Amino acid sequence: MSGKKITWIIVGVVVAILVLSAIGGYNNLVNLSEDVNNKLSQIDNQLQLRNDLIPNLVATVKGFAAHEEEILKNVSDARAKLAGASSVEQMAEGDAELTGALSRLLVVVENYPDLKADANFRQLSDNLSGTENRISVARRDYNEAATRYNTAIRRFPTNIMASIFGFEKIEYFKAQEGAQEVPKVDFSE
Repeated sequence: MSGKKITWIIVGVVVAILVLSAIGGYNNLVNLSEDVNNKLSQIDNQLQLRNDLIPNLVATVKGFAAHEEEILKNVSDARAKLAGASSVEQMAEGDAELTGALSRLLVVVENYPDLKADANFRQLSDNLSGTENRISVARRDYNEAATRYNTAIRRFPTNIMASIFGFEKIEYFKAQEGAQEVPKVDFSE
């Protein structure tokens, strides 16, 4: 074999390695991006479940505490705001507002021992508590997936591929100021 042929073979092997590496890098970014989208949809699912529980909870409380109309309206308004969220930031903001409204509602419930003893209310509050825990897990999972993705698009040489194909940084799901506390929904006292 001549030296020229060997050079062309080496160039061909190097190009093949670069092309295969590029394809692997691109596919990895696609997988990471889809994982982030999947985790975000899990947050949506849990927030929707909580939104579905709230009308029943509000209706149950209304029967016992009809004069607490302002607090019930705040819960309904916050629920509507969360349902209309179209971005991660708006979702986090709506979630924080709803969490605060639910906290205020649950404080009112403390004044109604008959309500706390109601089986329907207890079941709803247990379901809400479980949903709050699942929302917390879904947020954590989303942020972990976003971290993996954001790290991948910033690391060399994948950052070049990310830039070429338009992979952009994903926002983290951040709780709003004062929203770190999950509403207490234990009414067994």
